[in-house]
Amino acid sequence: MSSNPELFREFFANKKVLITGGLGFIGSTIAKKLVSLESDVLLVDSLIEGYGGNRFNIDEIKTQVTVNISDVRDRYSMNNLVKDQDLIFNLAGTLSHIDSMTDPFTDLDINCSAQLSILESIRHNNPEAKIVFAGTRGQYGRATSLPVNEDHLMRPTDVNGINNVAGESYHILYHNVYGMRASSLRLTNTYGPRHQMKHHKQGIINWFIRQIIDGETLRVFGDGTQIRDTNYVDDVVDALLIAMATNETEGEVFNIGGEPLSLVQLAEKMISVGVGGSYELVEYPSDKKPIEIGDYIADYTKFSKLTGWTPSINIEEGLEKTFEYYRQNKEQYW
Repeated sequence: MSSNPELFREFFANKKVLITGGLGFIGSTIAKKLVSLESDVLLVDSLIEGYGGNRFNIDEIKTQVTVNISDVRDRYSMNNLVKDQDLIFNLAGTLSHIDSMTDPFTDLDINCSAQLSILESIRHNNPEAKIVFAGTRGQYGRATSLPVNEDHLMRPTDVNGINNVAGESYHILYHNVYGMRASSLRLTNTYGPRHQMKHHKQGIINWFIRQIIDGETLRVFGDGTQIRDTNYVDDVVDALLIAMATNETEGEVFNIGGEPLSLVQLAEKMISVGVGGSYELVEYPSDKKPIEIGDYIADYTKFSKLTGWTPSINIEEGLEKTFEYYRQNKEQYW
C-alpha cells in the first residue's frame, strides 16, 4: 500500500484506533492524519511533565478525538481502553538516553514492563486488534557496519536501548506464540512540529531549532563528524500508517530511515534555513560520551520493498516547516 490518500481512507475510515502516547509528538501527528481519514480516534497519554505530551498538539482536532489521561502502567485502565479497538499504535515510552542511566527503573517500568502489560491487556481483552510498535535505532547501539539493516546485532549503549529491545521483542513474541497481529518500526531521529521543546533529552534536531530561534550558539559535541539519520515526522507517520494497513508487516520488524547528515552538516543547514546563528565544537560531557552511538545510517530496503514507502520530505523542506511552526507557536512549547 502506498500513502495514496484514497487507499488510506479506504482502510482507516470508521476504524476505531487507539494511540498510546497520543498527546506526544508522533502520536498527535498520527491523530491529525487519522481524523482526516475519518477514523474514530482514542488518545491515551499520562501527560507526565517532561515526557512530551501536550494538549496543544491536538488543538486543531480536539473536538474530533477522545482523550483519556491514563498511564500505560495502569493495567486496570488499559484492560478497558483496549476493548473494541480495531488498531493500536503503541507509542508510549520514554526516549531519554541520559534519564535511562540516572533513573533506570522508571525506564524499565515504562519501556519494558508496561509494554508487556499492554500486550497482556490486548491478549485477554481484544486479541484481534492489530498493533504497531515504535522501536528505535538506539536498539542497535554502535554500528559495526553501515548502513544498518535489521539483521545487525543489537548491543545497546544505554538502559533505554535495552528496554526498547525487550519491548519490541515482547510484541514479536506475542505474534509468534499467540498469533497477535503485531509489528515494529525502528525509528531514527524524527523531527518536526509538535515535538517537546523544553529540554534536549529527546532529540538534538528540535533542540537546535529552539536554540537558533532564541539566538543561542549551537553546541556540537566532539568533532561534529558523527552521522545521524533524519526523518521528518510526516514521513514517519506515513510509514506507521502503511505498516498498520499492510498485512504482510505482521510479525516483522523494519528500519525506517531518511537523510543521513553529520552533526556539523545538520547545524549548518539549520543555520541556513533558520536565517542566522552559529555553532561551536565542544567536548562531550562525561555523562554522554560513554553512551554515544557513533555514526548511524538506516537501511530501510526491507520496508521499502514490501510497501513502496520512501521518505519524501528533504531536510531543507522539513526544517522550513518546523521553524515556521515553532515561530508561530513558541509560547505553547518553550
